[in-house]
Amino acid sequence: MGKTAPRSIGVIMDGNRRWAKGHNLPTLEGHRAGAEKIHDLVTWAGSAGIEEVIVYAFSTENWNRSKEEVGYLMALAEHLFKNEVGRFIEAGVRLRFIGDFSLASEEIQKVISEAEEKTRGGTKGTLAFAFSYGGRPEILAAVNRLLKEGKESVDEKSFSNALWSAGLLDPDLILRTGGDQRLSNFLPWQSVYSELFFTDTKWPDLSKEEFDGVLSEFAERERRHGR
Repeated sequence: MGKTAPRSIGVIMDGNRRWAKGHNLPTLEGHRAGAEKIHDLVTWAGSAGIEEVIVYAFSTENWNRSKEEVGYLMALAEHLFKNEVGRFIEAGVRLRFIGDFSLASEEIQKVISEAEEKTRGGTKGTLAFAFSYGGRPEILAAVNRLLKEGKESVDEKSFSNALWSAGLLDPDLILRTGGDQRLSNFLPWQSVYSELFFTDTKWPDLSKEEFDGVLSEFAERERRHGR
C-alpha cells in the first residue's frame, strides 16, 4: 500500500450473533467464529504493513447482556488471552488491553496482565483489545486521574497520555462490519480524524479480498486533517 497505508486501524467486530442466526447456529457459536477471525485480521494487517490493530472486543455496555452470554464471552476471552497467546508470540505480535478491567473477574485481570507481559517483546505489530471498554468512561477516567494528580489545565498530549490507550497510535482507519453505521462509544477521542468504513458483511464472513479493498479505498482518500 506504500506511503498511504494506514499505520493503525480500529475494527468494530459486529454481526456475530446475526451470523450465527443466519447459519442456524446458537448465538454463542457466532462469538466463537468471531474470535477466530481475529487471527485472520492480524495476518492480513501484518501483510499490509499495518503497525497496530485495535479491535472492539467487549464494551462496557455489553455487561448488560444476558448472564449466559456474558459468561460465555468471558470464558471465550479467557481462552483467547491465555491459551492462544503462543500464536501471537510466534507471530511476533505484542498484545495490549484497554478498558475498565475492574468490572472483570480477578482471573480475567490476571490473564490480561500475563498476556501483555508474555508478548511484550513482539516487534511485528501490536494487537490491542478494547475490552470492557467505553469511550466516554475512558475520557471520564482520564479527567478524574488528572484531577487527582492536581492538574488545573492540560493540553491534548497530556490528556492523551492519561487515557487507557496511552502509547497507542490514533487509528487512521476504522472499519465496522455488520451493517450499522456508528462508532458505538469506540475511541471517540482518538477517532476524530479517522477514515470511516462500513460494510454489511458480518464479522465472521469478512474476507481478505474485502479487507484489501478497504485498504485500497483508504489509499485513494485525501486526508487533510483540517488543513
